Amino acid sequence: MYFRDRTDAGRQLADKLRHYANRPDVLVLALPRGGVPVAFEVAQALNAPLDIFLVRKLGLPGREELAMGAIASGGVRVLNYEAIQALAIPNEMIEAVASEELQELRRREKQYRGDRPPPDVRGRTVILIDDGLATGSTMRAAIQALRRQEPAKIVVAVPVGARDICTEFQHEADEAICAVTPEPFYAVGLWYGDFSQTSDEEVQALLNQTAERFTPVEAAT
Repeated sequence: MYFRDRTDAGRQLADKLRHYANRPDVLVLALPRGGVPVAFEVAQALNAPLDIFLVRKLGLPGREELAMGAIASGGVRVLNYEAIQALAIPNEMIEAVASEELQELRRREKQYRGDRPPPDVRGRTVILIDDGLATGSTMRAAIQALRRQEPAKIVVAVPVGARDICTEFQHEADEAICAVTPEPFYAVGLWYGDFSQTSDEEVQALLNQTAERFTPVEAAT
């Protein structure tokens, strides 16, 4: 065990990101739900605004573990063309799954963010945070989607990750910081004393708390 819980993990991760403190261009984005309490502590330590970046996998019906692609905050869609061609997936199926997942993504964004507009990431240094990296599939989709919104820099930051996956993200992001990379890795939750599920209410409360410190105008500067 390296971390008591996600709050402790966020504080330890923040120590690795101190060089981004008090910079007006920095924005912390969390992958809900487990990434939010981690990112909250980082945002507090860096004096940076916090928001969410939602990613929904487009799973093949009946074989949801196979990703046809993903959709993300900001109306971005990333497709896995190799898988689509190899499996001869019809466009109608992709559109049906994308439509269903888009409804869920919008529902969650409304629930978590309320009436606050999504942040403008263009030209900013974005620190993208989750509670850990195992396969990296969700984070990979998030990076691809975020690139299309033209941030100046994408920093992937997690408390714990598989060593080989963290190494891969050194090339996929502009910078990747994994606070610890235990070997053998097995699973993210093994390195937390408390890895209980983060609730929607907790996500909302943390986002509301940080929103009180940064107005939408300041957050998009």
